Amino acid sequence: MAEDNIVIDRAKSSWSDLWTKEDYWAIWVGVAVVLLSIFLILPAKSEFIQKIEAQNAIIKVEKEKPYPTVALIEAKKAKKAVMGGALPALKELKSYFATPKKWKSNILDSMMLSKEQADAINAKILPAIEATKAEAAAAYEIAKAADTLAQTNNYENEELNVAADVAIQAWADLEDKVAKDSEKIVKPYNLFPKMIMLGVAIAIAMSIGIFFMGMSVPRFLIGFIGVFILCVLANILGSNGSMSYYGINAEIWSIVLGMLIANTIKTPQWISPAVQVEYYIKTGLVLLGGEVLFTKIVAIGIPGIFIAWIVTPIVLVATYIFGQKVLKIESKTLNIVISADMSVCGTSAAIATAAACRAKKEELTLAVGISLTFTAIMMVVLPALIKVIGLDAVLGGAWIGGTIDSTGAVAAAGAFLGDTAMQVAATIKMIQNVLIGVTAFFVAIYFTTKVERSGDGKVSLMEIWHRFPKFVIGFLGVSILLSVMSSSYGSDLAYSIIDKGVVDITKGLRGWFFALAFVSVGLATNFKALAAYFKGGKPIILYVCGQSFNLALTLLMAWVMFNYAFPEIKATLLAQ
Repeated sequence: MAEDNIVIDRAKSSWSDLWTKEDYWAIWVGVAVVLLSIFLILPAKSEFIQKIEAQNAIIKVEKEKPYPTVALIEAKKAKKAVMGGALPALKELKSYFATPKKWKSNILDSMMLSKEQADAINAKILPAIEATKAEAAAAYEIAKAADTLAQTNNYENEELNVAADVAIQAWADLEDKVAKDSEKIVKPYNLFPKMIMLGVAIAIAMSIGIFFMGMSVPRFLIGFIGVFILCVLANILGSNGSMSYYGINAEIWSIVLGMLIANTIKTPQWISPAVQVEYYIKTGLVLLGGEVLFTKIVAIGIPGIFIAWIVTPIVLVATYIFGQKVLKIESKTLNIVISADMSVCGTSAAIATAAACRAKKEELTLAVGISLTFTAIMMVVLPALIKVIGLDAVLGGAWIGGTIDSTGAVAAAGAFLGDTAMQVAATIKMIQNVLIGVTAFFVAIYFTTKVERSGDGKVSLMEIWHRFPKFVIGFLGVSILLSVMSSSYGSDLAYSIIDKGVVDITKGLRGWFFALAFVSVGLATNFKALAAYFKGGKPIILYVCGQSFNLALTLLMAWVMFNYAFPEIKATLLAQ
């Protein structure tokens, strides 16, 4: 009878958890953002279909020609311009998620730029751009004439075909140069008003959950002002050109600023109610689900799955065993959190794993701190090493994607090696991100059934459920929803609506939630409390040894998969 009452009480608790626990509020906030984005973009679906079909009709005809014609290149460019992010409503919404601009010597340039300043900057670069535009316009006329001449001869004259191909490629290269150079043109901006409104919007959204979780909304809102200001300051410092080049980004600054305050003047009591590390990061992780699309996983094929889903579990388990058997790390929770952080995908995996094994706050902070430090180092060193040893873009990108922890750092490191490497790296990391939920699930089972098994030997399924981090359901739900939409639309429409529409919104807002979480991590960190976990430097040794094994095994798997098992996939990726 007593056991029945416990089951009933737990069932009631599970229902009330839906509006009293941060895991579920992270889901509600994240899903609301996704649904709002879909609501704003879907009315344009019919218009997108018409535009895409019109361009595809041209592309289908022009692809039959013996070389890429002017019409083919223009049609592809026009189709690529069809995207949800260009819609007025989406464009306006995205503008509120803008982070501080790059700056060199004047910190105010990150937030404000007057018309006079913009004109002065543009005056230095516009003449060169206008000259390139004129050159491109002339090249276009030549390409068009050569294209017409080849067409007049029914493409039967090989010399005319080759001449047209060369002329069109020369024009296309100049157009690409104009587009790239035009990105340097700056417009006047003042980020303060929209950034303030962003802070207000996030505070209100978070405060609804704060209210239902039984905390003081006024105290949270007051404290949030301080957390958000620190968050913006960290983003400003991280946008400095020199800092960002060496990998000292906003995430690192967020933790550093928080730690400096917490361990010098102490975190002010009025800020403490808004130091909600897990609430922020879990909401960000639900939004991260929008970036994990199964269509992307299929695109890179079995090699990506082997690199992400075979290597990662091997490294995780091996690192955990190494920590227990060789290093003799006393805390199993610290051991598994660092192992998951290093092998899966950094902070995101660490948060989920810490929740699943009920790690201490200090253990999670330590894992995140080590991860961010080595991520900053690896995002600079690994691309340089890849260039030195001469790996191609596909192998280099796969190596980066499978080993560097942070998703943003993966994209930045991949960009050092070019677009192909960046695409491969980001896709591998996205495939790896799927393991966040899987890892949390198995860690919850392992710690419930093995590490913390009750004396009578019984294993409670309800206990596993209570331990399992529920926000992972939101992460997977958003991923499945957008993946199903993406696959049902087809690649072209999915690119317009999902990749360059909904995901643009979720990614922008996700970055701010992560930044708020990192500031909160710093503000909640006590160096004295962390010192106890640094015995003999074992956590760092664990990370370095585990990451070394990860680097070696990932490169080996990428080499085998792309060079021997599926060389045709590598050839396709390199040809894109």
